[in-house]
Amino acid sequence: MKTIKIAIAGLFLLVANATQAQVSINVNIGTPPAWGPAGYSEMEYYYLPDIEAYYDVRASQFIYFGGGRWVRTTYLPRQYRNYDLYGGYKVVLTDYHGRTPYTYFDRHRVRYYKGYHGAPQRPYKARPVYGYNDRRNDHRDHRHYDKHDKHHGKHDRHDHDDDDHGRGHGRR
Repeated sequence: MKTIKIAIAGLFLLVANATQAQVSINVNIGTPPAWGPAGYSEMEYYYLPDIEAYYDVRASQFIYFGGGRWVRTTYLPRQYRNYDLYGGYKVVLTDYHGRTPYTYFDRHRVRYYKGYHGAPQRPYKARPVYGYNDRRNDHRDHRHYDKHDKHHGKHDRHDHDDDDHGRGHGRR
């Protein structure tokens, strides 16, 4: 009976230890962003040469120089809001582990200059497609009359009102 209790306690400790190890692995390794290069799921930092910034995979933050200091934010600064993260080249920093990759910024900026492209990259996940095809998932009923049509109760929809002067209902 005593050996069964010891065996159960040992099994419990083994399972608890394995669970804790799994949790620490998941906490320490961040999920790559969808636009990150495929094949590097356990990297800590990317350097983005076109905008001279870094991306911290674990913290999901961009690191860039602004206002006289290095700044960490969730989004790119305003001047790069239209930067194509999927199309821009990402240098995977395989040789740096720490909190301040910008320590080597002067070296990175020279080696990976603006416009630098190494081996071809494909993103971790496919680029989301926005546009006409997204409308098929829009469940609103577009057959209802718009705000202009409700004023034309007794008129044919193709007739023009006097205030319209034949120019249509578009912006002027």
